Amino acid sequence: MISRDTPAARRRISATVAMALVLGSCTGDHRGQSGDPSQLPPAARTEAGPTASTEPLADCPATGVRIRSTGGDAAMGLRALGLELVNCGERPYQLNGYPVLHVFDEAREPIMLRVVNGAKEITSGFDQPPREVTLATGERATAVVLWRNLVTDPTVVASTGKFLTVAPEAGQPPHEVDPDGPVDLGNTGRIGVSAWKKADPSTPAPPRPARPPGPSAAPSSVSPPDSRL
Repeated sequence: MISRDTPAARRRISATVAMALVLGSCTGDHRGQSGDPSQLPPAARTEAGPTASTEPLADCPATGVRIRSTGGDAAMGLRALGLELVNCGERPYQLNGYPVLHVFDEAREPIMLRVVNGAKEITSGFDQPPREVTLATGERATAVVLWRNLVTDPTVVASTGKFLTVAPEAGQPPHEVDPDGPVDLGNTGRIGVSAWKKADPSTPAPPRPARPPGPSAAPSSVSPPDSRL
């Protein structure tokens, strides 16, 4: 079933991520992020899951930052998931680009997909170019992940992710974040992401999304993806 990108759907998505993002990104894309083992170094596979930005510095990872999801929404087949990065270290932290995403199925196998920087092929309004961001201790940056649950070809198997990891940028250790539900990509084979943007310090951090009932989705480790296409 093909969902339409209506103004009402876009407004509903925008309302969900308004607390987490003042939109920013560019139109480029990159293939095979989920299949690049270098994006999941062994030391990062036990990275802590999503945490609140008010935790003490003593619990801060060696990277100096934490990444978590801030909840998602779905409207007319368009999905949006807010991301938040907080500098919990003692030094300024710089960003200038896009979060690096990896999606895994329920067996923790990587789902091969194309990550679209700016999400232009998925929906409009998220394709402003990235800008350099410097976060002082305790400051936050936000971004948003977007995808569509579309099945346009019954001969192509639909993909559904259960686990999501996010790195601040290429070459940095990933953090496992709560996707706040299935990453139901249909058979589109793509997911979009906006650029990091500094959060307004006057806007309070969103609460941590509630985890649905059932077994915990936060694993003790993340297996590295292979190079299968």
